[in-house]
Amino acid sequence: MTYSLNSRKVAKATEEWLAKRGVDKREIGELVLFLQKDYYPELTMEECLESVDRVLSKREVQNAILTGIQLDVLAEEGRLLPPLQDMIFNDEGLYGCDEVLSLSIVNVYGSIGYTNFGYIDKSKPGVLKRLNTKNGKDIHTFLDDIVGAIAAAASSRIAHRKQAEKETQEHIDEA
Repeated sequence: MTYSLNSRKVAKATEEWLAKRGVDKREIGELVLFLQKDYYPELTMEECLESVDRVLSKREVQNAILTGIQLDVLAEEGRLLPPLQDMIFNDEGLYGCDEVLSLSIVNVYGSIGYTNFGYIDKSKPGVLKRLNTKNGKDIHTFLDDIVGAIAAAASSRIAHRKQAEKETQEHIDEA
């Protein structure tokens, strides 16, 4: 039998796992608005959600989400080998693989995403604060960074699009 992966199945699984882990796309859209509102005061939630959807449609992003969530789930179940189990369960400060995985998402829309990601990762607004709260049961070592990375990538996408719109309008005005 030849291996074949259906892209729709991967996209559906990604959305289902985000929902199972308590993340609503609207919460990610709120993070995008938080990151971009000072630059684009007219930005709407609909534009933010559309950008989130576009980021989530990328296979590289889906792969990172599914990988990170599975590692979080395995840590909750105590099924990782030591010392990795303890590092992920406790969100060890020197364990940076969660951020590195998330940077693969950020990188999809260019280097501006790195500054967005760094800022949102440090400030932990909205859903990120909830995901980063340690309750001894739910593990979101990867998920909090993944959600921040999705928002950072969606914000970068908006910044690139708004710049392109501005340049198009300037070109029209010059003509």
